[in-house]
Amino acid sequence: MKGFTAALLVWSLLSLSRSSHKAWPTHTVCRDGNLEVLYQSCDPLQDFGFSVDQCSKHLKPNLNIRFGIILREDIKELFLDVALFNKGSSILNFSYPICEEDLPKFSFCGRRKGEQIYFAGPISNPGFEILQGEYQVLLELYNENHFTVACANATIICS
Repeated sequence: MKGFTAALLVWSLLSLSRSSHKAWPTHTVCRDGNLEVLYQSCDPLQDFGFSVDQCSKHLKPNLNIRFGIILREDIKELFLDVALFNKGSSILNFSYPICEEDLPKFSFCGRRKGEQIYFAGPISNPGFEILQGEYQVLLELYNENHFTVACANATIICS
């Protein structure tokens, strides 16, 4: 009976903490005079870490990032969907394969549930200038079975 009571106590505490948890904290990716980038995990079960080395409205073609997460799903294949909005209107949508079964681009491709991903290094992107305004970005990483690996709502404020 002691084991059951202890299990009930642990379950009650975990349930209480989950029910009072409304949202993950808002994280600052970067902040510089004219640019601020914030994000919040939209996955109800886990948060993750993300940062960039450069915080400039003149985005360079190679951007150094850091990303860390513990996987809840295997990632034989991994895809990124990005949706960019300004004043409620969609201005850009695209999908990008990060890990393909026959073409793994990163060392973490093929990792299994429970393993940790930590990536620190450059990513290629088209260099461009971020125009003045406030933008909302929805980012979703998902695997070959369309299970969410990570999800974020980001805000970009450029003055």
